[in-house]
Amino acid sequence: MLNTLQIDKNNLTTKKRDITTPTLLIIDDDESLRKVMAFRLKSAYKVIDSGSPEEALALALQHKPDAILLDLMMPKYSGFEVCQTLSTLSFTSHIPILIVSGESSERYKSLCEKIGAKGFFQKPVDIDALQQKLTTLIAISQHIPQVKPRVRLRLMLKLRGIDSTETEFEIITATENVSATSFLCGCTALIGLNSIVEVFLAIDGTPFAGKARVTQVHEPGAIGQQCDFEFVERPIDWILQ
Repeated sequence: MLNTLQIDKNNLTTKKRDITTPTLLIIDDDESLRKVMAFRLKSAYKVIDSGSPEEALALALQHKPDAILLDLMMPKYSGFEVCQTLSTLSFTSHIPILIVSGESSERYKSLCEKIGAKGFFQKPVDIDALQQKLTTLIAISQHIPQVKPRVRLRLMLKLRGIDSTETEFEIITATENVSATSFLCGCTALIGLNSIVEVFLAIDGTPFAGKARVTQVHEPGAIGQQCDFEFVERPIDWILQ
């Protein structure tokens, strides 16, 4: 199952990026093929590689590559699982993934695109065509605003503000996920986009974290309404820095 792909983020060390040469991560259990691909692409990319899906996920978080080449059929975890995991993690969802596989493109291309892949190359690979695709995808991704990564975390908050009926409210709620400058949580108050609330940590002393703006409302008006919030200024006292 996809949720069994676990990553120990505490053991990751962030590397400084070489901003002049794009970084390419190759994930394939065939070591000889990885070496050939690395050799043929090393003039244009800084290549890192792995035959282990678990290690590859950690490498993706650690190095934040500009693109990923991914095989489909690997032991323990398939390329399908790896692709979907990378595409759904906020840390890696912006990285273009190209499938490089010996499997039939007619059979798997559509499925791979549905789970986040940006292209499918059948082995043996046309390196020139692959490089052209990589160049295009990397150029596009570098112009897309990057979403700040969030982690799933239940954090109790107190929100205080004025709802759409001009009535003051104060509620206690719990976050679903958080980043250094944003969070998603349940919100029973009737508030809309761009509403401003005061945010407090619901712990001893209820320290003030800052003011946050509503950037998205999920299921508006429903019992399970949730809101995405972005702090208008860097939070004062927050769980992530």
